[in-house]
Amino acid sequence: MIDEKARTRFAPSPTGYLHVGGIRTAVFAWLVARQSGGQFVLRLEDTDKKREVEGSDKHLMESLRVLGLKYDEGPDIGGPFAPYRQSERLDNYKAWAQKLIDAGRAYADPYTAEEVQGFREEAQRNKQPFLYRNHRPENTQPWDGAKPLRFKSDPKPYKWHDTIMGDLSTGPEVIDDFILVKSDGYPTYNFAHIIDDAEMQITHIIRGQEFIASVPNYLNLYEALNIAPPIMATAPHVLGPDGKKKLSKRDGAKDVLDYVRDGFLPEVLVNFIVSLGWNDGTEQEIFTREELIQKFSLDRVQKSGAHFDERRLAWMNGAHIRQLNLDDLYKRTVGEGDKSQEIGVRNFWPEEARKQPDEYKKQVLALVQERLKYFAELPELTRFFFIDLPISPELISGNKQLNKFSGSELASMLEQAKHALEQSSFTVQDITDRLNQLLERTGQKPGVLFSLIRIATTQAPASPALAETLAILGKETALQRINRQLTAF
Repeated sequence: MIDEKARTRFAPSPTGYLHVGGIRTAVFAWLVARQSGGQFVLRLEDTDKKREVEGSDKHLMESLRVLGLKYDEGPDIGGPFAPYRQSERLDNYKAWAQKLIDAGRAYADPYTAEEVQGFREEAQRNKQPFLYRNHRPENTQPWDGAKPLRFKSDPKPYKWHDTIMGDLSTGPEVIDDFILVKSDGYPTYNFAHIIDDAEMQITHIIRGQEFIASVPNYLNLYEALNIAPPIMATAPHVLGPDGKKKLSKRDGAKDVLDYVRDGFLPEVLVNFIVSLGWNDGTEQEIFTREELIQKFSLDRVQKSGAHFDERRLAWMNGAHIRQLNLDDLYKRTVGEGDKSQEIGVRNFWPEEARKQPDEYKKQVLALVQERLKYFAELPELTRFFFIDLPISPELISGNKQLNKFSGSELASMLEQAKHALEQSSFTVQDITDRLNQLLERTGQKPGVLFSLIRIATTQAPASPALAETLAILGKETALQRINRQLTAF
């Protein structure tokens, strides 16, 4: 638990969509802010114009909104420390850069890219690590913005505490003169985020493992600027499905909004993302948003990488779906609600169901709710409730129990089933009783008789409980479909 009100931030670069691994630090930061009654800030770090992707800024903001990660300050809503785009804060960075220049802690980089590459190759030939400070010019020209501005480092050992990784330390050999402002006038991340966090009064920095090697340089810069570092927490990588390397877009990591478009619940995605490397010390896996806010703590995030498993996400989503009341579940399947419309979530029902009454679809939904893992499965699970599917002989020939019988034997069994159902009132209980009596009369196993009736009445590879399915289909439709199957033998 955080004792004082925290100010956390999520500061992505608008270079594409957000995947599960990329948005996890946002979820952690949002939880810390909400738990403490503090503020969660969205800041766009858009200073790398070569990598920026048009529309990414809107996509990033939309992703947070759809997942319910409401930010208190940001580019589109403003706040006391606006603007929240780094490209609109250039004067701030220039002012801080001038402080470093005046203090003798920054200088104009006189070298060309080719010269710096020559230094690197020289270090490689000498089997030494490349350090720019070993080539620091003795006499520098005043910085006019045409050349990069570099930080004049003060190499020293560091010890610091990371809320997730614990106590860490490094020697002076990792400290180097890094670029503060590029020749295009834009600051580097290494410089800009420190200024922004200080000016925006950020108390906790939660970021990915790829930044941990740079922390000693950050600490060196904090000292030069006389800024007290915020609390730091480094989240380990989310590993790909093979568990061997970091989950990435190159390896097919999906846009987090694609999961919502496929019918994964936003609250489940948050639950799943938090569970990648965190638990509360119990066996509990399914948490409400309120429980996550109450129970989450950075010191219970594991230090090793977390394995991304989409099957587990589907399981969690199915577990959440089973907990929803029918009216809420139905609204989500038909795409109702502001969030759904925002991201273009479709009506998940098959086209054949569009003109069917809501009450009928709710009956169907109640029947498949137990089996539904995400809404995009609805058409496959329910289409036979709305249309007569083509007769599929493969469903019988591919059934290990039914393919042992001849066509005439199957027809005989189905005729008996038809006769039993003709006498039924078609309530679930009456259908169940008559089917059980039919089992006794025929001496057949449920796996044989019930599978045959199910295939005849649905022409689907799988369906919910037989009696309930028949009751919803109705007597007329069920008997018509049985007759149709009988003509196919």
